[in-house]
This record gives sequence, structure tokens and C-alpha cells, in this order.
Amino acid sequence: MNRIDRLTAILVQLQSKKVVTAQEVANRFDISLRTVYRDVRALEDAGVPIGAEAGKGYFIMDGYHLPPVMFTQQEANALVLGAKLIEGQTDVSIKKNFTEAMLKIKSVLKSNEKDEIEKLESQIVVKHLPQIEKEGFPNNFLATIQQALIDKSVLRFRYFSNFSGDFSTRDIEPIGLVFYAGRWHLLAYCRLRQAPRDFRVDRLVKLEKLDETYGTDHQPSFSEFLEEIAHSTDLQEVEISIDKTVARYISEQKYSQGFVSEEVGETHIKMKFLTPSLNYTSRWLLTLTDAVQIISPPKLKDMVRDRIEELRKRYSS
Repeated sequence: MNRIDRLTAILVQLQSKKVVTAQEVANRFDISLRTVYRDVRALEDAGVPIGAEAGKGYFIMDGYHLPPVMFTQQEANALVLGAKLIEGQTDVSIKKNFTEAMLKIKSVLKSNEKDEIEKLESQIVVKHLPQIEKEGFPNNFLATIQQALIDKSVLRFRYFSNFSGDFSTRDIEPIGLVFYAGRWHLLAYCRLRQAPRDFRVDRLVKLEKLDETYGTDHQPSFSEFLEEIAHSTDLQEVEISIDKTVARYISEQKYSQGFVSEEVGETHIKMKFLTPSLNYTSRWLLTLTDAVQIISPPKLKDMVRDRIEELRKRYSS
């Protein structure tokens, strides 16, 4: 990258955050801090109003805006791939916002680049789990949840529990969104349960963003929350060993079972899952017959053993 391109990229980086440290710039472009200082001075000499705060970093003065951002062909291609992922793995609220953003992005592309983008869009498909529309479940809340995370606003909604089969009203303090097992999950501190909880977004109804805000002193961090949820009663860790010759046949469906990680051996693959229902997991494992061995938890072994015994009795006569 030549210096002109680097100066332009640094300007974009400064516009992207409230404050950017010299070390962040140095790490991004693999340059020395001294070079960063020279580049910032060059931007200032060119009339860019850059401020500096000791011990924090650089920032662009309020009121200054870049001209329309230009994209390289490779950057535009990456955005097309991102658009395809969003198309298949988000709700209507996010799709609408991203579609508008993509229109703005395409508007600054050259004519030949627009043609290339249209061709590429028709040649990329992201296979995903079918989103089954359920009557009474809008599944259109991701944008509101995102805004609540930014504003630290309390959310209120009605939540359907598969286990009880009932709805309950929850006031929650959102901490983050995570996508796993083919669904979006809202991780939040639940005021009703006085504990962190994992809510599937497609089971929410009548969601509203309240005027009330919340502090985070009593909440775990997002990373701590993920660790806590992984060991809560809502999500249980499952470890199995599966024959390598069979593992390839579940390469896609394993994600719908809460797949987390795997360790490849010579003849078998150890897989870890996080599941909200051992009952459901036990039924799925039965379809893999003798190709799978349950390592943990013991309760899951007992459930599979009981189901096998039920089947034996049913078909023994």
C-alpha cells in the first residue's frame, strides 16, 4: 500500500470511531508509531481537523465529513457475501436496514463494478435452516434489540417456553446477541428470575423498548455471560465421539443441534454441543445408531438407554 492510499485509509479509520489510538493505526498498517505521527501530521497539513487527547488518541473534530466513501472491487465483493449471510440469518428489521445500506454502497460504485456485483449476487447462495413462520410470533425484533443494547434500555416482552408451553412477561436488561444452533438468542439479565437468561428471539412476542435504562454493575460481562450460560440449566454441554465416516453426513445438521467445537482423531471425531434439551438431543443421537458414543453427560446416556429399551419392547412382539 502506497502512502496516499494509507493516508486515505487512516482518515476513514479516524472517522469510524470516536477516538483512535496511534497503536491501533500502527497495528492495522504494520507501521511504526513514528510513521503514524508523520502520517497524522500530513493529514493535518492537508486541512483535516484532527484533535488529540493525551493518553487516549486521535479524533476528527465535529462537523468534518469525508466525501462519499469509495470501495475497491474486493471490498464490494466482501459486502455481497455479507449481504447473503444477512439475508438468510436475520429478521425483516435487519434485512430492510441492510438493503438500504447496500443501495447507498452501490450508488458510489463505477458502472462496470455495479455490473460485476449484480453478476456475483446471482452466483452466491447461503444455505441456512428454514425459518418456519409461526402464527403470533413476529420474529422481527433484532433492530429494536440492537438499539436497546446501544441505549442500555430495559426491554419488556412476552416469552414462550417450549418446556412449560406457556407465556410469561419478562423485563430484561440486554447484554448481547449470539447466533447459534441456527437461531438468534438474546442474552440478558432477567429481572423476574434475578439471573442471566438465554431467550430465543423467535419466541418473543409484544416486545417493547422501555424508557427506563439500566446500569451494568450487577451484570456479568458479555464473555462471562456466555461462559455462565454454557453451564446453566438452560444450556447443557454434550460431548460425543462419532465415526469419521459418518461425521461428514451431519456436517450441516450438527449446527442445528448446538455444535460448539470438534477434535479430529484418527478414526473418530470428538464433538461438543450446547443444547437446551437433552430430550431432543437423545432422539437425534438415536438416528446415528452405533456410529456415535456419548461421552457426557451421564444423564444423556441414561435417556438414550431408556429410549432403546422402549423401542425394544415395542417391536419385540
